[in-house]
Amino acid sequence: MPYTPSGFFCDRLIRERERRDGEGSLSKPLHFSGQDYAPLKQECLTKKCLFEDDTFPATVESLGYKELGHKSNKVKNIVWKRPKEICENPQFIVGGASRTDICQGDLGDCWLLAAIACLTLNEKLLYRVVPQEQSYSEGYCGIFHFQFWRYGDWVDVVIDDRIPTLNNQLVFTKSAERNEFWSALLEKAYAKLHGSYEALKGGNTTEAMEDFTGGVTEFYEMKEAPKELYKIMTKALERGSMMGCSIDSLVPARFETRTTTGLVKGHAYSVTGVEEVRLVRLRNPWGQVEWNGPWSDNSKEWASLPKGEKDKLQHQSAEDGEFWMSFEDFKKNYTKIEICNLTPDALEDDKIHKWTVSVNEGRWVRGCSAGGCRNHPDTFWTNPQYRLRLLEEDDDPEDNEVACSFVVSLMQKNRRKDRKLGANLFTIGFAIYEVSPQHLQKDFFLVNSSKARSKAYINLREVTQRFRLTPGEYVIIPSTYEPHQEGEFLLRVFSEKRNTSELNLQEFRHLWNKIKQWQGIFQHYNSDQAGSINSYEMRNAVNDAGFRLNNQLYDIITMRYANEGMNIDFDSFISCLVRLEAMFSNDSKHAIAQTCLNIHHHWLHSACLMVFALTKAEQ
Repeated sequence: MPYTPSGFFCDRLIRERERRDGEGSLSKPLHFSGQDYAPLKQECLTKKCLFEDDTFPATVESLGYKELGHKSNKVKNIVWKRPKEICENPQFIVGGASRTDICQGDLGDCWLLAAIACLTLNEKLLYRVVPQEQSYSEGYCGIFHFQFWRYGDWVDVVIDDRIPTLNNQLVFTKSAERNEFWSALLEKAYAKLHGSYEALKGGNTTEAMEDFTGGVTEFYEMKEAPKELYKIMTKALERGSMMGCSIDSLVPARFETRTTTGLVKGHAYSVTGVEEVRLVRLRNPWGQVEWNGPWSDNSKEWASLPKGEKDKLQHQSAEDGEFWMSFEDFKKNYTKIEICNLTPDALEDDKIHKWTVSVNEGRWVRGCSAGGCRNHPDTFWTNPQYRLRLLEEDDDPEDNEVACSFVVSLMQKNRRKDRKLGANLFTIGFAIYEVSPQHLQKDFFLVNSSKARSKAYINLREVTQRFRLTPGEYVIIPSTYEPHQEGEFLLRVFSEKRNTSELNLQEFRHLWNKIKQWQGIFQHYNSDQAGSINSYEMRNAVNDAGFRLNNQLYDIITMRYANEGMNIDFDSFISCLVRLEAMFSNDSKHAIAQTCLNIHHHWLHSACLMVFALTKAEQ
């Protein structure tokens, strides 16, 4: 059954009600697949059995769908084993979790492992994702759990500890310590979140960084990096931000190819340290293959430093994938760096700001609200529109310009999880227009240009950009590059000072409340439960709804909405009142006319049906 727009809004209303009760917060995460860790573990302890996860079974389906699917030779000899079947004395964590605990296996998920390595640098963040008090000794019964940020909510993912092996060796992520398993289990939980291990193949480090923190990411191309990049990186690490970097490969077939300097193209690295002596520490998630230039493990440059300085930099001559290099060589060799900030604190200055954030969930619907970019003027205006009021200018702006700072982050949802169905990342972006308080129609965009926009449309999970605009009222229009591409998205707006947002969901809720009010009126006159009211009752019902019409208008309503038996069903009744509300409303900012333009008329049928189902639930 197709996912209807009204079904989408129904889900959003339910989620908002749950969020008001704290569901989805760090202290009260959602239970992924409906599995609650504590009672499941207690049940296993009571029954004295090992947990087996039937929602992510130890079968080929959990491995993948194509390269790791049923027909692949790669999966023929894979055996799922628990750590106690792999080695003696298995441990969840040995001597504390560290970046050397992450070594890449036979899965192209270096982007994920680079993010995990960054995660180990901050214990508070690490143990938010990897809950403590999990072990292979006390209370062990084969069940573990991990927590991830997922499109605005924190979710708790339960797994069993059966892991894919080949010749008694872990196939995917492993630790340098053979009896340590936290990183392998974390990878399994993340694979479950996305449907399979194969779904993790290929990606961007920022995706996992955000799923570990709920933060917001900014990209810097090295060739366009600001002069103060070194300062930005230093402050980012000081504030607990996570950083990754990579070297672009111009030839896709040559991805993950080693250069003569020991660096790998098309491969994700984690930035694990920045020092005052203008050195940068990086790590290759392979757990080996390192930079061999200046400041590499055994280079002559280290001889110039006293032992105390070497110890401070934790310099080791070990082939563990981690190495130092000068900041100049770093800029010269790497093509881009991404920084995931826990909040969008301006790294360019010394102040830590308190940012406000609005989180808006939306959907592009084919033939309805998937209008594509500005290149498609006939449909662009139908895209979802999110109103943003910037109310207060920044404190002490450096350029004395009256302006408001804010960051816009547009994230497309579930594309990785739906890969097995043929889904790929859409090319996405957004535009920002200065507006009067009304829904923007096609003609507006034919004569007005945007005040700001994303730097480019790009096929990444998320597009983020920082802006400064004068106080005023704006509308943000997220879109795919091409029209008619259907999918869900998350739009986050971080602002340095107070702002207000009027969102599609709020507009829908306004309509929803009206429909429930009108439902009560309809039921009053539908006393025989026939599912319709006659044209005479319709006059009284319209009057009860607050509309005072002359006889001519009543005649028009009867001709337009009554059937051959002069009866009006519920759908027609609601459609009639929606039109009347749009005609008579004096509040242009909250008019249901605006709402109908946003959610489109043919959604009303499903909306009406949902009222009956959800009214009782809300009570």
